[in-house]
Amino acid sequence: MIRLLLADDQALVRGALAALLDLETDLTVVAQVGRGDEVLAAARESGAEVCLLDIEMPGLTGLEVAEQLRAELPGVRSLIVTTFGRPGYVRRALDAGAAGFVVKDTPARELADAVRRVHAGLRVVDPGLAAESLMAGPSPLTVREAEILRLALDGSPVAAIARAAHLSQGTVRNHLSAAIGKTGASTRAEAARVAQSRGWL
Repeated sequence: MIRLLLADDQALVRGALAALLDLETDLTVVAQVGRGDEVLAAARESGAEVCLLDIEMPGLTGLEVAEQLRAELPGVRSLIVTTFGRPGYVRRALDAGAAGFVVKDTPARELADAVRRVHAGLRVVDPGLAAESLMAGPSPLTVREAEILRLALDGSPVAAIARAAHLSQGTVRNHLSAAIGKTGASTRAEAARVAQSRGWL
């Protein structure tokens, strides 16, 4: 039996995934959590072999959890299962140590097969997203530019972004200007939305 941990902040989704995967004779769900920062302890305690991770969760994102699992529990494989099928996320997930990336509307049989393949040491990526990811290429944003755009997502003024990032307002403006150019946007709000939609944030 392949021991699975499900991490998703939506209880209904988690329950549905558990019910579907438990129908498989060789898969068993041994733990379920609703926050990213609960995964590591739950994986240790349950002896999970594959962790199915949503990307956007409270505590830690699925990408951060994949990185944490790779560092702390290298024998445990992680599979990103998300509604956010953004090309940039695929690359970031694989860079973080995830063994696979599929979207939530994947048919149950394909999801179960993805779990088995990841458990066997293979990499599994939704084919459509893999092609989009290759076409889109890596994020052109620096780590700092991405950080500044994340802070700009809610429309915060430059002064507030500067305080949060511990930078001068001039430096923040420079980063925003560079990010606007790289995303082909005309405003910082548009640049933040473009970067988010491509999975760069």
